Formats: sequence, structure tokens, C-alpha cells
Amino acid sequence: MTKPPVLIIEDDPVSAETIAEVAQGLGCHTQIEDTYDTGLAAATGGVFELIIVDRMLPGGDGIDAIAKLRGAGSNALVLVVSALGRAANKIEGLERGADDYLAKPFDADELRARVQALLRRARMQTSDNDLLVFGDLEIRLKARTVHYQLTHIKVTPKEFDLLTFFARNAGEAVTRMQLLSEVWNLHFDPGTNVVDVHISRLRRKLEADTGVTYIHTARGEGYVFSPVAPEAA
Repeated sequence: MTKPPVLIIEDDPVSAETIAEVAQGLGCHTQIEDTYDTGLAAATGGVFELIIVDRMLPGGDGIDAIAKLRGAGSNALVLVVSALGRAANKIEGLERGADDYLAKPFDADELRARVQALLRRARMQTSDNDLLVFGDLEIRLKARTVHYQLTHIKVTPKEFDLLTFFARNAGEAVTRMQLLSEVWNLHFDPGTNVVDVHISRLRRKLEADTGVTYIHTARGEGYVFSPVAPEAA
């Protein structure tokens, strides 16, 4: 079985070695880069299941590289590990496209659990069960694309994660806290409207390109994904 490739972009040698040991302990092949430029070059030039990146790097902020990675077509999952650990920093990182955010100093066991969860998610995305279909709406998990008939619906990485979570729970009411936990990896309410803003944008995109309302507000419960308006809406 091929070892999952993991890129570590971290300028602190102690942290880099600790992260590498955790990833290697989970059966991964690791590559370490210690600057923004070399890390971005490695990330765009190679294929990685997971990229673990610090923020305060020589040459730039690690989260600035995430948008460039997505623009270059990378589907790698990204874990930010940073001493910038306030709630506002985490929200910023997650809104910029990170899949998870862990504050320094971190516990090795927690890091191991986060890496393991992301690797499990990467394997799920690349499994044979690649397609979620709702009538003319197709969600392609490997390519991370959304199509309606012959129309490609352009969504951001976070909007894709949000849509996929909705689709996997179609017909069921999901709460804001579920979405914060499962899509943003926030296990507390940050006191912002980040969920509502993303849902509003995604709903507008889907409706504009399909003419169908897929995401409905279930009063007192949360949101329901269905091509037919639920009774609770």
C-alpha cells in the first residue's frame, strides 16, 4: 500500500520534527520545507494528500498560500498549525480555505487525531463512491466539482465542503453547530454569521444556475438539503 504523501511547511525545526514523527507514525511519507516560497513550490509541484502549514513563515503567511494552491488545482487537504491561535485567527484560516486549524503549543495526541481524521477524509474523497447525484445535480468528489446538466457550477473549496455535507445528510435538518463542527472544524460558536453567509452564497449560486432551491431553512432546527421544499421550511 502506498504511503500517503504529507508536506510539512514549518520553519521551527522542533515543531517540524514532531509533526513529521506523528505523520510517519500514521504510515505517511513526509517532506519538510521551511520557507513560504519553497513550501509553495513543493505544494504546487507535487501531489500530496495532506499539507500541514505554519502561518508565520520566512517569506509570508502560510494561509496566503492556500488560495494559490487552490488556484493551481490542488485538492490536498490543509491543516494550519500556528501560534496565532485566537478564535479570530482560526476563523480567518478556515475561511481562507484551510480544512482544519490547530493552535500551538499543541499536544501530540491531538495532532495525531487531527491528522488521522484528515487522512480518513482524503481516502473517503478518493474512494470509488465518487458521485453524489440529485436529479440533474451531480457532485463529483474526486474532482471536487459541481455540475447541473451540462453547466459547471463554480464553488469555492469551503462551499464544496458545505454542499457535500448537506448532500450526505439530504432530507435531514442540520444545525448551525453541526455545520461549524463538521465543515469548519469549530467546536464552539464563534459568534459570527460565517455559516449563514456561506449558505446564502451557496444557495444563490445553486438557484442561479439550476432554477431549483436545494437548501431550505427549517425554522427552529437549521437547514435542510432537498430539491423539494420540506414541510418544516
